[in-house]
Amino acid sequence: MANHPLWSDDYWLLVMQLYQKKPVGVKSEYSHPVVELGLELHIPPKTIREQMRVLERHATPSLQRLWTTYADNPRRLARDVKRLRQMSGFGDPGLFYDGVETTQPFERDYRPVDDSSDITPVMLTIILNLYFELTPNTMVSETPEVLDTASLLGVKPEEVVDVLNIYQTFDPILKRKPLPSSPVNDEAQRLWKYYYNQPELLQNNVEKLKQYFA
Repeated sequence: MANHPLWSDDYWLLVMQLYQKKPVGVKSEYSHPVVELGLELHIPPKTIREQMRVLERHATPSLQRLWTTYADNPRRLARDVKRLRQMSGFGDPGLFYDGVETTQPFERDYRPVDDSSDITPVMLTIILNLYFELTPNTMVSETPEVLDTASLLGVKPEEVVDVLNIYQTFDPILKRKPLPSSPVNDEAQRLWKYYYNQPELLQNNVEKLKQYFA
């Protein structure tokens, strides 16, 4: 496969450590460790996963040497990964790739939409799916599904309810009064418009996105 423009061969160590993480093997691109490594390197999780597959085959001489050196030596791997992360410029590929955009589109999905809130587009997507599973009178903090979603996302149930209330203002059936424009409101509206007529796509994507919080 063609490497991402921000890829460095030094990153094979990080992919190796991720692959060795129990359960050993190729991890989902939506899993928390893969996404976090992607955010750290500004490289899409899908690419990280594909590189794990390449590593698993270790078909090239260099990858075979890497495998031989580290597969059965986790302490050495951890030591060298730590040393790599301490290198000047690590995690800031812009220092080495002049003119290449380092902030990748996927990163926006996992970053808070507002400085005053921890809510991310991924979280808004999961709550949107919850919205279509509830009725307005059950969109309260005591509802078990709301409690479960809050626990999954690591937020207060009231925060989930606040987002559900935002979605109510977009629902043509309810005819709620629009709320003032805000980063959370605007992002929620964008997601509403994208998924409103694609319930199966929403449900399928949410099942994948939940892996990040598992």
